Amino acid sequence: MLACTEKQKTDVATLPKVELHQHLDCSLSFEVVKKLNPAISYDVYRRDFVAPAKCTDLADYITRATKAVDLMQTEEQLRLVTLDVIQQLKMDHVIYAELRFAPLQHLQKGLTSEQVVRVVNDAVEEGVRQTGVQVGVILCTLRHYSRMQSMETVMLAERFKGTHIVGFDIAADEAGFPIDNHTSAFNYAHEKGIPCTAHAGEAKGAASVWETLEHFRPSRIGHGVRSMEDPSLIAYLKKHGIHLEVCPTSNIQTAIYDSITDHTVDKIYQSGVSMSINTDARTISDVSLGSEYQLLSTVFGWEKAHFLRCNLEAIDHAFTSEENKRLLKEQLIRMSEP
Repeated sequence: MLACTEKQKTDVATLPKVELHQHLDCSLSFEVVKKLNPAISYDVYRRDFVAPAKCTDLADYITRATKAVDLMQTEEQLRLVTLDVIQQLKMDHVIYAELRFAPLQHLQKGLTSEQVVRVVNDAVEEGVRQTGVQVGVILCTLRHYSRMQSMETVMLAERFKGTHIVGFDIAADEAGFPIDNHTSAFNYAHEKGIPCTAHAGEAKGAASVWETLEHFRPSRIGHGVRSMEDPSLIAYLKKHGIHLEVCPTSNIQTAIYDSITDHTVDKIYQSGVSMSINTDARTISDVSLGSEYQLLSTVFGWEKAHFLRCNLEAIDHAFTSEENKRLLKEQLIRMSEP
């Protein structure tokens, strides 16, 4: 392993960044939580919203999102959370981000799923105007959802095409539930030209990535870090240009790896597979992209060139127009220069 100086750490923390894998409901700051429920103290926030350094597994990790989802059930709550997250992106030097969430989780107080998506889309427009950060939104179905729930979610993505709603995903615990309920939704997404990503290769091994690629045909895999367990899968990912949305700290907390030194992130990079660095859940993992960059710089000796390559790959696989990709790449290169 290579060490780096404090100067190098500072340099990578302030680099321009691209975030493709961040869950909206897992990224609430204490400030917005306090605004939504003044009774929640900082100690309670740390206990209920932030995971320990090591959880039992992915299912255990995900339980920390429950309290946040409970605070995202009205139009104003959804608006404030969305604006809060976009401000966090701005502070983290993010120039382009794709946030994701499952709209059907936000119906407890009478909102319809369409109202939920419209409120978040409008809040993104407001946040983009305030900060200058470009933001898209990916709508998630969840592994434990029924076929009808998955279809409802993907049809929302179709209904809002042309807005800040840019794609479709499947999230939650892949180890606990099969894919059967969701193939129709992904087929529908492809028929309608809706870009797709899918969580896989996290709670389960390389076989889950193969299964996901075969049945869902996404252009990106959320996490996918266990792809390194199968050299033929790595070759396939490279050949077909499948992008991995890697979230290092999250994978340590969910007990995929014992420590960051065991993580496959550097091996994936060296293999030539298209990949990016992401936070996954800023609050649950208690990270920023800046802190993730510093971690990889310290542990694996990553420098500016590593992060630039990852961010350029992220833009290549972003759910945005080709013209916008060109402009974003120019901005990344320009802002990454000494």
